[in-house]
Amino acid sequence: MGRMPVTPESTTEVVANDYDSFGEAYAVENETSLLNAYYTRPAVLALAGDVAGRRVLDAGCGSGTIFEPLRDRGALVTGFDSSATMVEVARRRLGPDADLRVADLGAPLPFADNAFDDVVAALVLHYLEDWSAPLAELRRVLRPGGRLILAVNHPILYKMMNPAGDYFATVKWSAEHDFAGRKAVLEYWHRPLHAMTDAFTAAGFRTAVVSEPPPAPEARELFADELARYPSGSFLSFLFFVLEAV
Repeated sequence: MGRMPVTPESTTEVVANDYDSFGEAYAVENETSLLNAYYTRPAVLALAGDVAGRRVLDAGCGSGTIFEPLRDRGALVTGFDSSATMVEVARRRLGPDADLRVADLGAPLPFADNAFDDVVAALVLHYLEDWSAPLAELRRVLRPGGRLILAVNHPILYKMMNPAGDYFATVKWSAEHDFAGRKAVLEYWHRPLHAMTDAFTAAGFRTAVVSEPPPAPEARELFADELARYPSGSFLSFLFFVLEAV
């Protein structure tokens, strides 16, 4: 599968999570990859549902691949990413009038309290060791009753890639990826499922949906060889949540 991690041996020759260096290749890969174009993106959009007229923050917007369809569906979308390269790629996609900023989820966000009806954070939080401050910021910028739609590494991934690892620990792990022929290393923070839901509750959210969706139906034909191992049509990769701000 296009972005499924490979067990790393040595990561000293590259800087992990350096989207400013490999962001262009990452964006090219994500246009058509199974895990992004035919799994994460349709799953997030399905969970978002009807967003017409809603103020939506795309936290960690990357190249704008979720921003764009949300905007096309009538949402008023603002996006940010910590990588200036990814923001520039997104601006080329979305046009000069798109509300895009360089900002870091690990720091205070440049938005007012209660500014958004929804926040989408797809494949962002698993890069962070501390979830308390980022979740508090996302709760702050959401209006009461607003939704936080999340996609993170499924916690079972860590045990799949590191069988001797302690599932119940919060621990950093890394994996090598190939993005459109460009080698990259991503570092993630694993935490068990109960630690995720505890963090959500502590930040002022109620867990409304936990989802382990199948890929989009057309993926069966487009990625027939890769999906032949999964008779159910589903595979373990990411875990999706809808949280409500209380």
